[in-house]
Amino acid sequence: MKNIVKSVFILFGALAVSCSVDDVQDRPVIEGVDSPVLSAPESGSSYVLSPATMAQQAERFVWSKANYNGDVAISYALEIDVEGGDFSAPQSLGGTTGALQLSVSQETLNTACLALGATPYTAASFDVRVVSSASGFDLMGSNKVTITVTPFTTDLPQIAVPGNHQGWSPSTAPRLAASGFGQTDYEGYVALDGEFKFVGPNGSGAYEWGNDDWGDDGTFSGMLALTGESNCTATAGYYKINANTATLAYTTTLTTWGVLGSATAPVTGGDGWGTDANMTYNSTTKKWSIVINLVGGQEIKFRANDAWGLNYGDNGADASLEEGGSNIAVPSTGDYLVELDLSNPRAYTYTLTPQ
Repeated sequence: MKNIVKSVFILFGALAVSCSVDDVQDRPVIEGVDSPVLSAPESGSSYVLSPATMAQQAERFVWSKANYNGDVAISYALEIDVEGGDFSAPQSLGGTTGALQLSVSQETLNTACLALGATPYTAASFDVRVVSSASGFDLMGSNKVTITVTPFTTDLPQIAVPGNHQGWSPSTAPRLAASGFGQTDYEGYVALDGEFKFVGPNGSGAYEWGNDDWGDDGTFSGMLALTGESNCTATAGYYKINANTATLAYTTTLTTWGVLGSATAPVTGGDGWGTDANMTYNSTTKKWSIVINLVGGQEIKFRANDAWGLNYGDNGADASLEEGGSNIAVPSTGDYLVELDLSNPRAYTYTLTPQ
């Protein structure tokens, strides 16, 4: 009986080995036969991208099915490179499994073009292709289509303000920001302490000595010079700084900050709009703050130097401040930690934290 059982196991083992070898021998080698063909868009297509419409479709890319000598799942990757590039380091625009088209948003196309070195708001040409793969076998690239893209940026141009207040290090200095790309009207808030200068970024975006730097033209009348300049000067304090590297005019406005409004009336007296509750500056957090009792359903604003010449409100009720903006509603009565953050140029914010 033992011999019969042993013989059966030997027989099945031989059959298994025989089938396994035959399967391997009969299995076709997966090879690419016909590459996909990118049919849309056409070469010469042009795209002007915008931050206002970045969620919208920039283009629907369409291609033909790749042909492999087997019934296999086919994946597609859409790639973009600079015009004439060899796609050794392309940017991805996305991919599909089986599908022969892909909708690409303006944001995705914009990000890829900037990563390839495009200059915002300047048209540049790029090559796009589709690469197919069958279960990881045989990558095949399509034809290349050349398109023209004008990308955008939501980053505002900046200049650094190194000086006595931070050890004269441009790379770690506080910044001023322009109102838009290509603009030269820089603004921001800096705690100064004596002499300072303005330093622009180099081509790599680094702030360092040897770049363009501006100082006072020597008259100390609010005019800058790029060469032969003197260090600008200011007594210790917290300043709103405006500097225009085209007109070469600059101003430094010494500020202290307070909060006022109908919500502060029990603390400041009257209707609350005549007297500020003074805030204190923290050089570590770079914020102005005060703990104060506020009346719910009433309003506040922030202003400098106990005057209305420079004040901030919130137009969108989103904790983002605008100069001369709308009054800020206080949700409920109670003590609040009120913080004013002017450290991010042209992106000023505030918080009301119940205590």
